[in-house]
Amino acid sequence: MLTVIPNPLVHPAVLLPLSLVLLWLSTHLGAWIERRWRPLKEEERETFQVISGAALTLLGLIIAFSFSMAVGRYDQRKNLEEAEANAIGTEFLRVELMPAAVSEKAKELLRTYVDRRILFYEERHEGRLGRIADDTARLQGELWSMVRTAAAAQPDPVMAVIVSGMNDVLNSQGYTQAAWWNRIPEGAWILMVAIAMSCCALVGYSAHEVRPSVLVILPAILSIAFFFIADIDSPRHGLIRVMPHNLISLAQSLR
Repeated sequence: MLTVIPNPLVHPAVLLPLSLVLLWLSTHLGAWIERRWRPLKEEERETFQVISGAALTLLGLIIAFSFSMAVGRYDQRKNLEEAEANAIGTEFLRVELMPAAVSEKAKELLRTYVDRRILFYEERHEGRLGRIADDTARLQGELWSMVRTAAAAQPDPVMAVIVSGMNDVLNSQGYTQAAWWNRIPEGAWILMVAIAMSCCALVGYSAHEVRPSVLVILPAILSIAFFFIADIDSPRHGLIRVMPHNLISLAQSLR
């Protein structure tokens, strides 16, 4: 039976050891080339250090930009969770303006809808997301059908406000889903890892008669940086995740 290796960009815990081994091998490859193939001459060492410094500076800038991208997406997910809770809470108050029987049914559907949205944020198993998405879509359909029927029977400014609020509830879920899909592109990761491997190889090539234990320092630092970026950028499988505090508070207040 074949074991499928999880995507390291989705599972940061896989990326950390994988990048550490890859970068460590790159460093030792550079050191092996320097010892066995083409030793670095003393008159070349100063120029080579300038090149290594420039490459490491470029890598540092790319890591900084990637970290900024990941933090920006994390903040966006937090803001959209707050906006979604506000939209649902506002609509819950607005449906009280509908006839009593319809209003109570709409409130119950909104309570169930909030629970499904909380599950979306807290669920870490990919196999269960399909069912959560189906339940969410079904509830959205029922809520919209109820509001549309009520608006057709009573087309006045009050119902227009209720319809607009329900539209905000449905749109907020779509914005949230889009933000969770918005990740650092894989091409950017490939470029960053390729530059990191090149920098490690350059450091290993210039490390003349250095203890092997020293050669693991740069790969370890870079691996931790990659793990940190991937962890923030991974909305579901990272250690740093957006928790639905606003939705949980809303669910408690609705009951």
